[in-house]
Amino acid sequence: MTVITLFGLSAEVERKEIKNVHLTIYPPDARIHVSAPLAMTEDAVRLFLITKLPWIRQRVSQILDQNRQTSREYVSGENHYYKGQRYRLKVVYDHLPAKVEVQGNEYLVLHVRENSSLERRAEILKEWYRMELKTLLSDLIAKWENALGVQVNRWEVKQMKTLWGSCNHRTRNIIFNLELIKKPLHCIEYIVVHELLHIRVRLHNEEFTTLLNRYFPNWKQLKEELNEFIV
Repeated sequence: MTVITLFGLSAEVERKEIKNVHLTIYPPDARIHVSAPLAMTEDAVRLFLITKLPWIRQRVSQILDQNRQTSREYVSGENHYYKGQRYRLKVVYDHLPAKVEVQGNEYLVLHVRENSSLERRAEILKEWYRMELKTLLSDLIAKWENALGVQVNRWEVKQMKTLWGSCNHRTRNIIFNLELIKKPLHCIEYIVVHELLHIRVRLHNEEFTTLLNRYFPNWKQLKEELNEFIV
């Protein structure tokens, strides 16, 4: 991994066995990451970044601005996402066991005790997200294992900073990002297929892309949709 500094911006450059260069800017800290073919020179990467500079600056500014505006307090009225839809949080104080429920198409209702801390409210919502995502993933994995002719050894859900999913080709173990539960169902399903395909093909090579095109012809649009920064 190398770093290129350009007009006050730093981009990390990772060499891979790929044909095309890929540029990604990751929330929440607007980290700039370039995946470049092994034969691509540093000067060529630098020139590529210069051509993308207006977009890079706009995207970095958007991510940083949105991140500053969205510190969570987990109080009524906040916006939270679930399956790609925006909901308003409604905090209900009672003596029932802590829980979260969906109320129509507008509210996520968080039941907590009156003196619950911000950290406790955040934990309850996070664990509810985790259970909801695991339920979705269980069905989707079973569906696509059969369709793709593969078998997952073990899968789990974790909070990840830069990846939507990760598959170990050798062990057939998969990790899914907890933040997926905030994305639309078709995006979640795309990630499931993407990671399961890595059981068959380790690298993002021509064989992998051919398979991805077969099962998800619109995967490039879904990838862009996934990387839109929502809060």
